Amino acid sequence: MKEQISTTKAPGAIGPYSQAIKVGNLVFTSGQLPIDPASGNFAGNDIRTQTRQSLKNVEAVLTQAGLTMGDIVKTTVFLSDMNNFAAMNEIYAEFFAGTVFPARSAVEVARLPKDSLVEIEAVAAAS
Repeated sequence: MKEQISTTKAPGAIGPYSQAIKVGNLVFTSGQLPIDPASGNFAGNDIRTQTRQSLKNVEAVLTQAGLTMGDIVKTTVFLSDMNNFAAMNEIYAEFFAGTVFPARSAVEVARLPKDSLVEIEAVAAAS
């Protein structure tokens, strides 16, 4: 059975999808853009600031589901420019310090919604 996860501490869905879905002990987040939920605007214009906000949004959705960043087993990072990989990776590592890093894919895409520099989705497992 599917359970919808929703929080006002992350940007609301801008289409026919959920912020996350829980199935059994797994939570699948939708891709999180670097939108500050308080303002509705991008948190910044650089890859570091945008990566940090995207991950804060992932964290907020997981918190609503009763999980933490340490429960993530897989992420996918979408970048508008692979030249931003090193800077994104630097911020990404901050969110997983002291845990086993999740599996990850990182891909460059032609374009992201609202022309963001990054979008991050995650799969987490409750223990």
